[in-house]
Parts: sequence; structure tokens; C-alpha cells
Amino acid sequence: MDTKSSNPTLPANTFSSLRYTADRSEAMTISGTVYKTLLLLMLVMLSAGWTWMKFYQSGGNAAVVAPWMLGGAIGGFVLAMVTVFKKDWATITAPLYAVMQGLFIGALSAQLEAVYHGIVIQAAGLTFGTLFAMLFAYQTGLIKPTEKFKMGVVAATGGIMVVYLVAFVLSFFGIQASFIYGNSWLSIGVSLFVIVIAALNFIIDFDFIEQGASQNVPKYMEWYGAFAMMVTLIWLYVEFLRLLSKMRSR
Repeated sequence: MDTKSSNPTLPANTFSSLRYTADRSEAMTISGTVYKTLLLLMLVMLSAGWTWMKFYQSGGNAAVVAPWMLGGAIGGFVLAMVTVFKKDWATITAPLYAVMQGLFIGALSAQLEAVYHGIVIQAAGLTFGTLFAMLFAYQTGLIKPTEKFKMGVVAATGGIMVVYLVAFVLSFFGIQASFIYGNSWLSIGVSLFVIVIAALNFIIDFDFIEQGASQNVPKYMEWYGAFAMMVTLIWLYVEFLRLLSKMRSR
């Protein structure tokens, strides 16, 4: 059974090196993955709430939360890489990743909310609305994770990551990619495209988790599956924030 995914946390060979278990009580389940996803989401919200409060308690001083924002972003990236290569550590690294990312998006959200009132609730609503829409589309078969579908999302996701990386490197030389960071209609169109690709990652992730549960992979893969879902969920939320801020700034 194919297990290929466009989510960088869910590569095609994720299950190939795992030792399957005959004991269902020690195997990955869909319900277990859902519960752990909710737990990670709670950790994200708690740490996000902490940096949010620090921002407003400081009178809206971005410098106060900047270290937490940067530390959360870097720490989250490092923990994500560790989790990808050491999946059996996910029981520890996945919750830590959630906390780090919460620090990052809490500070980011607070700063944008101070400029564009209501943007956070809008982005959160769109993010969870998209999640449930994709779950409905997957469960009803409206969108099927066929091989061609996966290849298309893989290519698009990889292309986005490369473009973002190049833009990040160029920013150190004072070169700003206006089609990414600006508020032109082209930049808004790029954000819409990225949001669509991020949303389609959910379809493949749902399929991946379902396959993992059916193949009796180890229990710790529930944490890994939940971690992968959080990666996509946080990516989508940040992209919605970016899109809304571009539109509100026009």
C-alpha cells in the first residue's frame, strides 16, 4: 500500500523501517492519533496565549516578545527535524514542538492583531473551517489521494519550500521578494495558491494516518501522526494570517 505524502514530515518510506506489532493494544490507532492531535493543539494554544499576554502586558512592545518568537520558530524547526529523523522520539519531541510553535504564532498573532483588529479570529476560523472541509472531502471521497494527486501536491509543496527558502536567504542581502511579502494582487494570488496546497496536504495526511493504523505500526506513531497534522495546521494558519494582513493593508 502506497504511503507517499507531500507533507515533508510524512515521507514515502516512513513505515518501511518500522517493526509492525501483532498486539493491537500496542499499535497505532486513528482515535489515538486524534486524541494526541487535540493534546498538541492545546499545548500550542497555551504557549501561544502566554506570548500573547506578554505582548499586551508590555503595552504592545514587539521587542518584548521578539526573542520568544524567534526562539519558538528556531526551536520548532529543530524539533521538527529531530522528530522526522527520530520518529520514536515523537512522544517527547512532538509536545515540545507544539510548545515552541505556540510561542512563535502567539507573538506573531498578537502583533498582527494589534494592527488589524479581528484578524486572529478570522484566520483561526478559516483554518479550522478548511480542516473540517478537507476531512469531509476525504471521508466522502470527493477528493481521493491518488498517485497523480500526490505527485502534484508533492511538486507544488516542494516548489513553495524552495521559493520561501530563496526569499529568506535574499532578505539577508536586502532583497525583498515583493510577490511574497508585498500586498499586490500578485502577492495575494501567491498566498491563495499556497493556502490551497497547504489544505490539500490534509487529504494526504488523513490517508497516511489511516494507512498507518491499518498496518499495525507502533503506538508512538500516533504522536508522529499528530505532529505531522500540527505541522500542516500551523502552516495553514500562518498563511491565512499572511493573506488577511495583505488584504487588510490595501
